[in-house]
Amino acid sequence: MSAPRPRLVELDVADAPEAWRGLGFDVDGAGRCRVATTDLVLAGGIGGLRGWALEGAIPAADGIDGVPTAVADAEPDRGAPQHANGVVAIDHVVLMTPDTVRTFEALEAAGLELRAVRDAGTPERPLRQGFLLTAEAIVEVVGPPEAAGDEPARLWGVTFVVEDLDATCAALGDRVGAARAAVQPGRRIASVRRSAGLAVPVAFMTPRV
Repeated sequence: MSAPRPRLVELDVADAPEAWRGLGFDVDGAGRCRVATTDLVLAGGIGGLRGWALEGAIPAADGIDGVPTAVADAEPDRGAPQHANGVVAIDHVVLMTPDTVRTFEALEAAGLELRAVRDAGTPERPLRQGFLLTAEAIVEVVGPPEAAGDEPARLWGVTFVVEDLDATCAALGDRVGAARAAVQPGRRIASVRRSAGLAVPVAFMTPRV
């Protein structure tokens, strides 16, 4: 029997709770926003994604390839609020790195399993993507095909699953771009525009087929 996947317990987000409420997320008075079984901890500021808390992972002294990582126990399922924007889950968290091989190795050493690697981008800006699984979501690692520096990896953005993407886009109006075909066959995605005021790149996506 394979070991259980690590659980994504929290994402530490340096962003204003009011901005997330304005996009239809249910955020409590303490700045916590629960999506399925993961808590987004909205601490204010403009720093974007500062770190995460995982259950069942074994980070190094500097986190996971430099990403601040706390070890936490997942809370018993206490249910999640209904978000006005239709969000029901986290689909994937994007992690940027200048050295994909190094980051893959660090994530695997911490207990995540690398499930797939693909080359993408353009001839002018080639990219490599790797996909690892937590119990709740995918960790998508993005970086150049060849190492391009020794800076640490960093959490970059989040894509959420919504029940009805067309309804979400209609409700949010010009705060999101037009829905378009996603890389995954049969799925569509719409990105939140910078004018919405978030410090984190966010997108909404149709459920997995």
